[in-house]
Amino acid sequence: MDRSKNQKGWTITMAALGVNLVMGVLYSWGVIKKALVSDWGWSNTDAALPFTVSAAVFALTMIFAGRAQDKFGPRLVTIFSGLMLGGGLIASGFATNLSMMVLTFGVLGAIGIGLGYSAATPCAMKWFDSSKKGMIAGIVVAGVGLSPVYITPITASLLKTYGISNTFIILGVFAIVSVVTSALFLKNPPEIEVPKTSDSQQVSVPKGNNYTWMEMARTPQFYLLWIMYLLAATAGLMLIAHLPSIAVAQANWKTAGFMLVVILSIFNALGRLGAGVLSDRVGRTRAMMLVFMLQAINMFLFAFYTSIPTLVIGSAIAGLAYGAVFSLFPTTTAEFFGMKNLGVNYGLIFTGWGVAGVIGPILGGMVADKTGAYSYGYLVAGIFLVVATLLVGLVKKVS
Repeated sequence: MDRSKNQKGWTITMAALGVNLVMGVLYSWGVIKKALVSDWGWSNTDAALPFTVSAAVFALTMIFAGRAQDKFGPRLVTIFSGLMLGGGLIASGFATNLSMMVLTFGVLGAIGIGLGYSAATPCAMKWFDSSKKGMIAGIVVAGVGLSPVYITPITASLLKTYGISNTFIILGVFAIVSVVTSALFLKNPPEIEVPKTSDSQQVSVPKGNNYTWMEMARTPQFYLLWIMYLLAATAGLMLIAHLPSIAVAQANWKTAGFMLVVILSIFNALGRLGAGVLSDRVGRTRAMMLVFMLQAINMFLFAFYTSIPTLVIGSAIAGLAYGAVFSLFPTTTAEFFGMKNLGVNYGLIFTGWGVAGVIGPILGGMVADKTGAYSYGYLVAGIFLVVATLLVGLVKKVS
């Protein structure tokens, strides 16, 4: 790669990071959810529903947004995403019931998030060769993981000062300005390099092939990756949606439970970057196995985290492992199926995350409403991760 292209690639990577720093507003929902329960009297299950719907809509949007990004380029797609996300948040400020909140935050806002996220990561990855793709993907997606570090305390402060409705409106205006500004710097390279394979024993499709989504859907790798994404993401999504409430239930931490969201988010970002770099060195599926095993152990132990220090440690581990999947799956998709159609191909695989976004929050909310604790939810999530770990071996053996 020549020097000028390298510099341009890094500029675009930083712009893509800026987009994702705003897209992570989705992960501040744990603080909003707590306010909906305490201030508006919603149940845990109802308060988790807008987040659940947003995760599903976000994932579905990724399919169409990925295709649009591949065809029309990332700039226009990202500008529209900022308008949709900000508009959805502003509309949420006028929502007075659950149905309206689901429509504005869960549908309109999530479409905006899906559009922006689909454009940022593939766009940046296309400027670098395969030896750096894991690192670049890690940097860009770290923005989503890191964003709650500032969005969560700001949201908590806004909720305390201005209330739920005005908080949505303020966040919406911020989203429009920030995303549209970053979008102006995004563009695809004039030509897309075919990635070199860094993990030859794991890749079972011919090098250099750029699969269409229809061709990809006929391969067993696609279904294995989709199922693994679903199983691996459920635990993290359950915790993100309920962590402030978990802090109260398990450690009676009422005043600063949102700090757990911040801690999880910091390690979420570190996991995205660290897993990207690690997978460039040891291979994607080896890194997956390590991450899934770590998260499984953490989930089986999470019910025993009944003090503030143990909850902090458990949340950090959960964030690290959850964040890692967002580097591992797009880079694996690129290596298995090529860069040309990465937007739509990864969008299809990402729908596994969308299903996890339905299962995780609802599982946690239902368990908490019926039993007063989250223990059985942790157990189910841990079993999911064990299954995902076992499936990693099959990815290597598919021919």
